[in-house]
Amino acid sequence: QRDAKGQYLFDLLCHHLNLLEKDYFGIRFVDPDKQRHWLEFTKSVVKQMRAQPPFTMCFRVKFYPMDPAALKEEITRYLVFLQIKRDLYHGRLLCKTSDAALLAAYILQAEIGDYDPGKHPEGYSSKFQFFPKHSEKLERKIAEIHKSELSGQTPATSELNFLRKAQTLETYGVDPHPCKDVSGNAAFLAFTPFGFVVLQGNKRVHFIKWNEVTKMKFEGKTFYLYVSQKEEKKIVLTYFAPTPEACKHLWKCGIENQAFYKLEKSSQVRTVSSSNLFFKGSRFRYSGRVAKEVMESSAKIKREPPEIHRAGLVPSRSCPSITHGPRLSSVPRTRRRAVHISIMEGLESLRDSAHSTPVRSASHGDAFAAPGRGGRAESSERVAVIADENYSPADSVLPTPVAEHSLELMLLSRQANGAPCSIEEEKESEAGTPAAAEEAGGELRALCPGSLGAAQAEQVNKFVLSVLRLLLVTVGLLFVLLLLLIVLTESDLDTAFFRDIRQTPEFEQFHYQYFCPLRRWFACKVRAVVNLLIDT
Repeated sequence: QRDAKGQYLFDLLCHHLNLLEKDYFGIRFVDPDKQRHWLEFTKSVVKQMRAQPPFTMCFRVKFYPMDPAALKEEITRYLVFLQIKRDLYHGRLLCKTSDAALLAAYILQAEIGDYDPGKHPEGYSSKFQFFPKHSEKLERKIAEIHKSELSGQTPATSELNFLRKAQTLETYGVDPHPCKDVSGNAAFLAFTPFGFVVLQGNKRVHFIKWNEVTKMKFEGKTFYLYVSQKEEKKIVLTYFAPTPEACKHLWKCGIENQAFYKLEKSSQVRTVSSSNLFFKGSRFRYSGRVAKEVMESSAKIKREPPEIHRAGLVPSRSCPSITHGPRLSSVPRTRRRAVHISIMEGLESLRDSAHSTPVRSASHGDAFAAPGRGGRAESSERVAVIADENYSPADSVLPTPVAEHSLELMLLSRQANGAPCSIEEEKESEAGTPAAAEEAGGELRALCPGSLGAAQAEQVNKFVLSVLRLLLVTVGLLFVLLLLLIVLTESDLDTAFFRDIRQTPEFEQFHYQYFCPLRRWFACKVRAVVNLLIDT
């Protein structure tokens, strides 16, 4: 219905999925300006869409569990498993080759079972796409682990082991937001279960625990993070988002993540303002439960485990992960645009059978290279390989305008001196869906040089609106003060507050020396005007 709240739609979806531990999940959509949003449960769905139906929405993990293996129900672990598997494919969960091979082997074991020489010929792992780019060495390692180490594991056990391994990686739970620092260098900001991270180049330049973050605010495209560390050391981190809308989305994500992971009770949640002035900026309040409450509630769940419908991997280079039901390449495009939610699909979004070719990526030592985003989608598919050259984040494709269907930002993970790899994050791609195609292209559109004039005009308009807002508030305050003055001098109210003010020498002097003469002058002028009107 038109007035249905986001909570109604989310509850309906979770009921359909038979999901009780639902606080970790959310619904993501893209507005007509191609900016990503999380559906707010306290507001009308239709008003948030600001577009014409049918609406395309994506069911996603919004708050990654601190320990996904500790989730109470298997259905919840399975849905989180699908999300992290998707993160692995899209390059948000980066790792060295040995870890990548183990994760892929867990996926194989969970979805095709034990190795069977009769069903799985030589090179069978090369028919499946777990990552944006494969090498023959990586494929052989995946098959070797699957054959020798995982035999006998049930799907639930393999998924549990997958979650335990993924949770140890540095980029577990990262949903990257592309920004620039004060020097103009590209960076990715992200919120994880453990704190706020900034990834720049091929390394993490900041990791700030949630209890060290004292405040977050934004003004236009500028995002500020206030940090208080040991020995009363206070710093302010400043970053610039591509658009004001992207900056507001970043701010709201930060407010929600900090409330979810840091607070002890949802009753401690407060409304947060993006500005120090009450009449300026945005106000936002996280409306859900916090992590501690969710875990306590999960421990009380007592029911028969719901049935989970799993499906095997589709052996195709063009299909990056499980697609349940018919292959979408055979489904009319108009049907793909409809909202289609089922337990068989889990977290997988609707996607076309062809993917945009990654621009380039790199391997360094034993590192596993993640994808690039930015090449134009082509009708003929290309075999993705790991490039030999090193990718420099300073040469990121971020400022380059891209087509709606070419949405892979370049990422790299590498291993130095045998240590776990440092990481650069990418912007999430909602691959293949109409909303997804609009989403990533729109987030980069504001960086296009051709939009400079429009951006300047937008800044002028916002300045004028700020000045008008300031004038309006000033006039309002003066009007309130005038009303208070009239009440003090002309009314017969004898409350303690008014009586104390009237008895002060300053008020008496003001009343007799200034207010009474002004009142007589004003009354004289009013009588003169009235007499003039009567005479005419």
